[in-house]
Amino acid sequence: MPQLNVADYPPQLIWLAITFVALYLIISRLALPRVGAALAAREAKLTDDIDRAEKLKVEAETALAAYHKAIAEARAGSQAELKQAAAAMAAEASKREAAFAVEIGARIKVAEEGIAAAKTAALGELRAVAGETARALVARLSGSEPDAGATERALSAAEGVRN
Repeated sequence: MPQLNVADYPPQLIWLAITFVALYLIISRLALPRVGAALAAREAKLTDDIDRAEKLKVEAETALAAYHKAIAEARAGSQAELKQAAAAMAAEASKREAAFAVEIGARIKVAEEGIAAAKTAALGELRAVAGETARALVARLSGSEPDAGATERALSAAEGVRN
């Protein structure tokens, strides 16, 4: 094996040094700048991504704050509309109650007038019935028909005593 031949060690060491220097120069001049550029580009991309993520986070927080504000405003608006609707319904109910009270008052007045008219008519008929009854009683008791004028005078005298 040539590696174990001691006489071949110096040329092998020289070729090792030449190959090592050549590879070092090739790698340091060609490969390392490309790797460095790739690492720099990757670091720049990461930095950009982090900056963009921070901006998006700030925008998301702003949007979330605006969303919460809009929800609060919507709730306040709906509460105001609810109160307004309740007040309108209460006003409408009181207006209807007042109209109903007026209508019931008018019906009561008409009914009272009807009752008063019926009472007056009944009292008027009562006087005629009382006159007829008195004449019939007098005719039955005395056997003779009394005078209508005398019966009316007697009824008027009886009313005067009663009042």
